[in-house]
Amino acid sequence: MYQHIKTYELKYTDVDVFDNLKLSSLLGFLQESACLSADELGFGYDALTPKHIGFIIVNWYIETKRNIKLGETLEVRTWPLPPKRLTFFRDFELYCNGEKVGVVTTRWCMISTENFSMLPTTAFFGDNAFDDYNTNRAVEFVGWKIPRVSDGENIYSRRVSYSDYDHYNHLNNTKYADFLMDVFSVDELKGKYIKNVQITYVKQCKYGENLQFVRKFCDGVWLVEGLVGDELRVQMRLYLDEV
Repeated sequence: MYQHIKTYELKYTDVDVFDNLKLSSLLGFLQESACLSADELGFGYDALTPKHIGFIIVNWYIETKRNIKLGETLEVRTWPLPPKRLTFFRDFELYCNGEKVGVVTTRWCMISTENFSMLPTTAFFGDNAFDDYNTNRAVEFVGWKIPRVSDGENIYSRRVSYSDYDHYNHLNNTKYADFLMDVFSVDELKGKYIKNVQITYVKQCKYGENLQFVRKFCDGVWLVEGLVGDELRVQMRLYLDEV
């Protein structure tokens, strides 16, 4: 069955103070592989742009077995799954030197780039377009709803700026990962790895907006939210484990 496979060499700019792959760098690799796979299958950026159509990611769910380290080579395998209604699915598997180190599942929406309204599959894809898609799952996951933070700790705020923007004129999904992880101190992350993490993008953030980040530790996991005023924009549920 179809898989797109690409390897990434971990460089100094991809890792944190502990030489561990940053979450934002991992999301960048996954996004790159997803785009290359879409190009391969005929619904990439160049094919969609003239029709004023694009894809935006709505949810990430990632499980890892350990930290991925500076100097390692990360192999990303990805494939799209048949969509349901307005939701498109894409899964990933992560390997280092033949060792399976992680699995990922994602949900996406196809949108009009003119007004950001969601589009049905028929806006681009013909009948039976998905009949031969790979239906294997990297990981079974259905718990997409993240609880809201109540009585959380206000940590810091961040203004959306030029370097955060992408070609859809909003804060790029990978940038949120750095913002969200910055609610933790270096000491809090020392000796830890991300056992699983879930990110939900609620509403796009635009240039000049100020995101306020709050967090709360609840039932063994961290809940983190980014808000503009009282409006929820992004959520993260994070389980850190000991190395």
